[in-house]
Amino acid sequence: MPSNFDLAALALKATCPNNEILYDDKGLPSIMVKIPKMTYAQLGLGSSTDVFPAFIVNGSEVDAIYISKYQNMVYDGRAYSLPGVGPKHSITFDNALKACTDKGAGWHIMTALEWGMMIAWCENNGYIPLGNNNYGKHSSESNYVAIPDNASSGHYADRVKTGTGPLTWYHDKTPGGIADLCGNVWEWTGGIRTVKGELQILANNNAADGSHAQTAASDQWMAIKGSDGTLLTPDGNGSTTGSVKMDWANSKLYYDTTKVDTSTSEHSCQFNAITYNSETIGAGALLLLRALGMMPKEDTIIPTNNTIYFKNQEAERSFYRGGDYRYSTSGFASFFGYARSYSLASIGFRSAFVQLPTA
Repeated sequence: MPSNFDLAALALKATCPNNEILYDDKGLPSIMVKIPKMTYAQLGLGSSTDVFPAFIVNGSEVDAIYISKYQNMVYDGRAYSLPGVGPKHSITFDNALKACTDKGAGWHIMTALEWGMMIAWCENNGYIPLGNNNYGKHSSESNYVAIPDNASSGHYADRVKTGTGPLTWYHDKTPGGIADLCGNVWEWTGGIRTVKGELQILANNNAADGSHAQTAASDQWMAIKGSDGTLLTPDGNGSTTGSVKMDWANSKLYYDTTKVDTSTSEHSCQFNAITYNSETIGAGALLLLRALGMMPKEDTIIPTNNTIYFKNQEAERSFYRGGDYRYSTSGFASFFGYARSYSLASIGFRSAFVQLPTA
């Protein structure tokens, strides 16, 4: 007789063929959405048939990435993707990262390249998911509401329970999709940071392997060469020669290899307004920025209510993505740079899994 977990997996497969139940080192389940290996061209990012870098871990290709179907809850210190529960919130980046990596090899916090992959996939398929960015509903929808997880005075809901919104809140508008990538709680994102405005990442999707440290002092962080998108060892001060930096010009995020703006203020603009210096940011770097979900395509369909926020004078900034329940100006492509030690009732996270390549 099959176990209850086996029967649950069979029932899930019958209704959502691309969903799987994966188990961690404690034998506890998470519902995941399988994303098969794809190329840049298959994601609508040019014509290259090279494998999209989210599917390259430790120098080898992986066949698939499993993304949590739901924003994660935490039980006994570990992250889980389950429906109809309140998402974990008020958590720092390091604690969110640990809740994922403690689950076992291949488990990790969703990375910037995985976010960029989902943005590219959705754009290429002509649909940008909605979600809870207006106290229990999306700002463009008047009739759809989700099940409240909590509510402040005067509101129907603040955060809502995972996966309880309409199909418009799933990345592909089907029950088999990934829920709540837009709104509800911001989601801490791995494998990316800034140091005094210099963009730094881990090579390919090495952030999917917990053995690659993402601490502030880690030697795994690499800067991006503006001329061709190859990786550089950073100088530690955010001033690596020729590296991609986040500058501020004409009220927009402006990528360049130098930084003119010295303001300590927080900057914000629309995602689709981000621009770059075409004389210093070459095609390879531009493609990598788009792969990371940090730069719009020229023909982007991301709506104007996707606002980004950053500071380019801080010693270190981690990133969270996707918006929250409070701001109708936040959405799927939004991102916010803040200290890794920050926590707020509107910030959570989402785990992912890859089968790590063997030597």
